[in-house]
Amino acid sequence: MSERYNFQNRAAQTGAQAGAMIDQGLRTYMLKVYNLMALGLVITGLASFTTWQLAVEGGQLTAFGTALYASPLRWVVMLAPLGLVFFLSFRINKMSVAAAQTTFWIYAALMGLSLSSIFLVFTGQSIVQTFFVTAASFGALSLYGYTTKRDMTAMGSFLIMGLFGLIIASVVNIFLASSAMAFAISVIGVLIFAGLTAYDTQKIKEMYYDGDDTAVMGHKAIMGALTLYLDFINLFMFMLQFLGNRNN
Repeated sequence: MSERYNFQNRAAQTGAQAGAMIDQGLRTYMLKVYNLMALGLVITGLASFTTWQLAVEGGQLTAFGTALYASPLRWVVMLAPLGLVFFLSFRINKMSVAAAQTTFWIYAALMGLSLSSIFLVFTGQSIVQTFFVTAASFGALSLYGYTTKRDMTAMGSFLIMGLFGLIIASVVNIFLASSAMAFAISVIGVLIFAGLTAYDTQKIKEMYYDGDDTAVMGHKAIMGALTLYLDFINLFMFMLQFLGNRNN
């Protein structure tokens, strides 16, 4: 009986130690995802603010600003981040972790260049306020996705279908230029990306496997950071549409 008890006790201790190692590995993995995402947002913010400072002087566009916002170059600036995010998504497994991470930083900088135009439309104070509202909301939603025991797969599929509908509606409204439709798109966009933040966090958490080597783990962390980064940026932009105060 004592031998059986000792065996069960050792098995329980081994299981507990293995569980603790997995929990520690998961925390380290998720912390890396959040750190990469946060650094990406810092790069975007700095690139955006610096670009705006160079583009506007005394309330007027500089030569750089005119080229950036009022010439065909603006299409390059708008589409470059989209092209790079597709490149990173499809090529990441063939890249080294260092190269993938560098590509992510370049993407974040290009996104900042593209988003710098919001300073022409909205007041700086409302941009900062909306950023902090977005950060608080994102933190709560991501925490929910990380801690909930509920399987969010079905909700995630529904949200992705809703995202496609949102994109179509946004394209249609380019031609209709309806303010009511624009407001509705902004509200729906906030709801969709709020849900996607929680869903993507759960999905990124479930991607963790303690048997992965350093390269695989690094690639997963970068893609997780990119996913949450995009959720944050889109949530911020849709919130800005109806929380931001426009320049006179």
